Amino acid sequence: MFGFLQSKRSLLESGLLKGATDSHSHILFGLDDGVLTAEDSLKIMEFYEQAGLDTLWLTPHTMEDVPNTTEGIRARFEEFKAMYKGPIKLELASEYMIDTLFEKRLAEGDLLMHGEDTVLVETSTQFPPINLWEVLDNMLKAGYRPLVAHPERYHYMQKDDYVRLHDMGCYMQLNLPSLTGVYGETVALKAQELLKKGWYCMTGSDCHRYHAIMKQYGAKVLKKDVLALLEDIIHG
Repeated sequence: MFGFLQSKRSLLESGLLKGATDSHSHILFGLDDGVLTAEDSLKIMEFYEQAGLDTLWLTPHTMEDVPNTTEGIRARFEEFKAMYKGPIKLELASEYMIDTLFEKRLAEGDLLMHGEDTVLVETSTQFPPINLWEVLDNMLKAGYRPLVAHPERYHYMQKDDYVRLHDMGCYMQLNLPSLTGVYGETVALKAQELLKKGWYCMTGSDCHRYHAIMKQYGAKVLKKDVLALLEDIIHG
């Protein structure tokens, strides 16, 4: 009688975070709109240890409004590594807003890479840069692979835009909280659709605050079929 109903679980309950990689976070303190203090950063690390996370990418913003320098980010990363004594492997990159500053850094080759040839990029969630496709194409021509952060959150993007991103060879990164509905139902449905297509290559928390990630990862809202689709990418 009730076979059509699926029980729902949280990310924490699912066990998927054990051995997982978080490819996008704002936990490196005092650099952007993310975590403000070292104490809060370490508190989040403790939470991630309990969840069983294996690897964490620290990816502070770089944009015209937050003009972090490569040297400044690296210095804060070394400071944090000296503080954190736990088992989670720490990796460093930056999340670059596609704007004039990014185009300058791209031309200079002054980028913190997300892996060997990959660069984590984002846009406004509401409006694309006028030259979005030109910039992505220029990145590919220069030998960089665009890793588009949380594409499901871009309200201006339609089906054809996601097809274009996929076909031109861009990677896509899923925000796990998108699946929990934290950004709204439309974003959650987009995330599920892209997940079903197999177009995400990695996942991230986009964590900015301890209490937010606790709530998002503890929300019992994910269906079994969605959790099964995550298994292939969450440990990448």
